[in-house]
Amino acid sequence: MAQSMFKRLARKYIDLQHVLIILTSAYLIFTSSWVLIGRSLRINASIWDTSHVYLGLVGAFFSITFLISNSLKGKWRQYFPWLVADFSQLKADLVGLTKGKIPIAGGRGLFSITEGIGMLLFVAVGVTGLLWFATQGTSAALMWRGYHIDAAHGFIGFIMLHAVFACLHLLDFIRN
Repeated sequence: MAQSMFKRLARKYIDLQHVLIILTSAYLIFTSSWVLIGRSLRINASIWDTSHVYLGLVGAFFSITFLISNSLKGKWRQYFPWLVADFSQLKADLVGLTKGKIPIAGGRGLFSITEGIGMLLFVAVGVTGLLWFATQGTSAALMWRGYHIDAAHGFIGFIMLHAVFACLHLLDFIRN
C-alpha cells in the first residue's frame, strides 16, 4: 500500500519535473541580481537572499533527480552518447545544418547532446550552491560562490540555446 502510494507520488513528481524546474529556475535567475550573499547568509538577510538560498536547495534536489530520471533504463545514451564514443547522429545533424536542415529531436544528436550538457550544467549550479551553503562562514565559501555564479551563467546560456532549439523544433513541426 505505502509502496504503491510512493510510486504514484514519484510518477507525479517525474511528470511535473520540467515545469517545476522552469518555475524554480526562472525565479532564481530573475531575482539573482538582488541577492547580496558573500561568505554566509546574514541573520537579517533580505527575503531575496533567504528565498534564493532555500529555493536554491530545492532546485539542487530537482537538478539531481532530473539527471537521474533522465538517465535510468539506458536513457543516458540519448543525452550522453559521447560517453560511448557515439558521434554518428551528431555528425549527421551537423552535416545537415550545413545544408540548411534542422536537426531531428530525440535520438542521440545535437539537440539531445545539448540537453545532456544542460542537465550537467544544472547539476553543477545545484552542487556548487550546496557546497557554498555547506561551507558558509569559511574562506572556501567564496570559492564555491564563484563557481556557483560561473555555473549559473553557463546554465543561463544553455536555457537561451534550449529556447532557440525548441523554436526550431516547432518550426520543423509546423513545416511538416
